[in-house]
Amino acid sequence: MALSSGIPKEDFEKMLTLIQSFYPQGVGARDLRECLLIQLQREGKEGSLEYKIISEHMEDLGKRRFPEIARRMGISVEEVQKCANNIARLNPRPGQVFAAAPQNYVLPDVTVEKVDGDYQITLNNEQIPHLRISNIYKDIIAQDSNGAEVKDYIRDKIRSGKFLIRSIHQRQQTISNITHQIVSRQRDFFEHGPSHLKPMTMGDIADAIGVHETTVSRAVSGKYMASPQGIFEMKYFFTPGYQTATGESMSNTSVKEAILDLVKHEPGSSPLSDQEIVEILTERGIPIARRTVAKYRTELNILPSHMRRKY
Repeated sequence: MALSSGIPKEDFEKMLTLIQSFYPQGVGARDLRECLLIQLQREGKEGSLEYKIISEHMEDLGKRRFPEIARRMGISVEEVQKCANNIARLNPRPGQVFAAAPQNYVLPDVTVEKVDGDYQITLNNEQIPHLRISNIYKDIIAQDSNGAEVKDYIRDKIRSGKFLIRSIHQRQQTISNITHQIVSRQRDFFEHGPSHLKPMTMGDIADAIGVHETTVSRAVSGKYMASPQGIFEMKYFFTPGYQTATGESMSNTSVKEAILDLVKHEPGSSPLSDQEIVEILTERGIPIARRTVAKYRTELNILPSHMRRKY
């Protein structure tokens, strides 16, 4: 940048140092390593082990090669783990405090509530336009002074308007029918949460309510449901699954929940490998391939076992 701007390198370095002294700590850094070092400098920890680890062993730290760092620094792995925990408290994105938070509001299209032991479904019709055919157009047709061409034109537009109104009502009825099917088939989900979600396809629902599968797909696209378990996109409920050893059906979402639960409760010193997770799930009657576990683990943002180990 100094070369492209024509500013002497020495002057550029001085300006950069000044910028790096601004709030928040770490702003103006050229990379993550410098960002973290600036924060430690501002805290007066330039002589700390954390500072030395970031300064000299950043790549190994990022890959959580704690034994390698310990060997090179002549300290215990436990000390490296403690330093890594302290480093994790630093802010890798200090400039984010100035970024406007995304205003993502979800207005549920349908609400499912439990009343007297049963689930009631309410469609949110507030965002649906209330359309009707104006009587003015009917009066125009009734007037003899208007010619046949005018009357035919008005009749055509009235037919188009009625078709639009019917389509909107039909759309709402389709969403209602789909929701009733979801609630009926996924009662365990509404009672106990995502781990009890059952496999269900759009084809299953389409057959049940007598429409084409693409109609279901279009109807639920971008639609949200408010339920006792939270707000979910309606597409969330459609997922393939597995046949367990006992003959029961289990959705992919439930399998992911099982993997997440296993990782949450694994011993920190010996985290479960993907193969060990496969073996545990198989013992529970859930047939699953190791590559599928790896895929689900990635989707859940879970690190590989060697990077989850705690010393």
